[in-house]
Amino acid sequence: MTNVGFQLYSLHAVDDPLPTVVERVGETGFEGVEFAGLDGASVAALTDALDAAGLDAAGAHVALDDIEADPAGVAETYRALGCTDVAVPWLDPEHFASADAVEATGERLDAAARALDEHGLTLHYHNHDQELVEVDGRHALDYLADVTDVVGLQPDLGWIGAGGGDPLAFLDAHADRIDQVHLKDYVAGEPGTVEVGDGDIDIAAVVEACREHGFSWLIYEAEERPDSYETLAHADAVVERYW
Repeated sequence: MTNVGFQLYSLHAVDDPLPTVVERVGETGFEGVEFAGLDGASVAALTDALDAAGLDAAGAHVALDDIEADPAGVAETYRALGCTDVAVPWLDPEHFASADAVEATGERLDAAARALDEHGLTLHYHNHDQELVEVDGRHALDYLADVTDVVGLQPDLGWIGAGGGDPLAFLDAHADRIDQVHLKDYVAGEPGTVEVGDGDIDIAAVVEACREHGFSWLIYEAEERPDSYETLAHADAVVERYW
């Protein structure tokens, strides 16, 4: 069964403490949240907020350098929050600039995934559009999928579309490597992403595909209005309409 989650980075500039933000998400139709750092909050405070809000921890975005430096510490923190999954949220464009670069990146990600697996966490990689450059006749993101064995993929559908890819085709092609999907939107031929519902993503088809493939989480993320709960209200309306 696919659950619907909310990436807390979407509200990273809201003045409220993170536990308060989590409790606000609990007032919506979302079933879980994905962390993007803890913003100085304690694990205990966030666990209490999750419990009070009736939300699950869908996962967390954690920098690759942090995972490599202390996989046991990363696992201890996020397992205490109830996470079983974390994702690397960003790698600079040079990591995808050539076949050699993609292969080296894949080796690092697989190694990090193995290190976290020893501590009970599954690692995924979350893309933007720098992974949609062409490498040896295909998108670097597809190449990355081919040269890795352990790390999963957490496709960001808006960035795939903005980079010139086909979001739904990517889900079908790599379903065996995917368990979590990020819902963003895009306008074909234009750079960047837009608020979900303002672009070309077929939301209903995305929801159907996630359910058909049995992915665990479809996670809503916004990059607009991170300082306003209007972002959450809009996201909740999307969930109410399509979920």
